[in-house]
Amino acid sequence: MSRIHPPAPELQVERWLNTEVPVTLESLRGKVVVLHAFQMLCPACATHGLPQAKKTRQLFAAKDVAVIGLHTVFEHHEAMTPAALEAFVREYRYVFPIGIDRPSPDSSIPQTMRAYQFQGTPSVVLIDRQGRLRLSHFGLLDDMSLGAAIGQLAAEDVAAPLIADAVREEEAAAGEGCGDTGCPVG
Repeated sequence: MSRIHPPAPELQVERWLNTEVPVTLESLRGKVVVLHAFQMLCPACATHGLPQAKKTRQLFAAKDVAVIGLHTVFEHHEAMTPAALEAFVREYRYVFPIGIDRPSPDSSIPQTMRAYQFQGTPSVVLIDRQGRLRLSHFGLLDDMSLGAAIGQLAAEDVAAPLIADAVREEEAAAGEGCGDTGCPVG
């Protein structure tokens, strides 16, 4: 019995860095999309998530795999301004497109973060070539597991689980507050 995968919600981005043209999921159809949601002041994002996104961009062919960053701020809003993000991106030489998640008018949770139901940062999302949401993972994700999942999506059209549920649950339950495993919401 195959699993039905929903279409990935469109990104609600206020502004893009590292691209002349706004990125849409529709424009990336035919590629596997690796979306890394982060906050620049999240320890696990700075030490693991963003370096992983950078490595992913370097290792996979751009014709097959698109890497996108999403700066999705749900805390410390006054410190994580677009100008601070620009300096951060330039300093660490992140060259893949990075969107600034559009704030919600009625919540501290930005619009894309809400649409994807992220539990916090870092979060990684995999979207298949048809635009279907195949993986949404909160917390640290082993490089080998991510690489294998991307490779599977790049090579196959068959819907299949990408990471064991036990791994996702263990990493998501790793703790409260910002730390080495991520920054959970609330």
